[in-house]
Amino acid sequence: MAFYYSRRKLKPREEEEMGELNIVPYLDILMNLIIFMLLSINGLAAFGILNVSAPGYGGPSTSVAPQEENPDQPRLMLSVLISKKGHFVNSENAVLGQDGAPTIPLLSDGAYDYAALNAQMVKIKAAFPSETKVIVGADAEIPYEALIQTMDAIRETQERPRRLLFPDVTLGAL
Repeated sequence: MAFYYSRRKLKPREEEEMGELNIVPYLDILMNLIIFMLLSINGLAAFGILNVSAPGYGGPSTSVAPQEENPDQPRLMLSVLISKKGHFVNSENAVLGQDGAPTIPLLSDGAYDYAALNAQMVKIKAAFPSETKVIVGADAEIPYEALIQTMDAIRETQERPRRLLFPDVTLGAL
């Protein structure tokens, strides 16, 4: 019996060449994008920052003594509430406006009157020049833009040169 080698078995078969995926350029681009985003986020974050504090749940700490203010000047706990009727401006001792009516009602087209709110804040600041705190509350259905524009009207005057009115804003819940 004769034994023959087939040609196919004697000659090792060359594997077909497959192209390798070169991911080095892709990784270079990806690393450049990550570095760009990390560096640019610091600059972009400063544009949208408003200093707002959340209300505290506990009483004041025993280690921190409460600040003594001028006892001759009355305290002002100013709060501005945003509703579908308009802005209600309240203090610890009084509510500005009529019975149940907002202090600054909506305009005839249904928009909030931020100029009148700012004028009211200027009057209150003239009566209480050392006060910087205000509590802002809003109904759940109020658009976010109305809350931001209200805080802008409360924080500083609208005419040039701008002066700070009540920069220490605390958000409250209704």
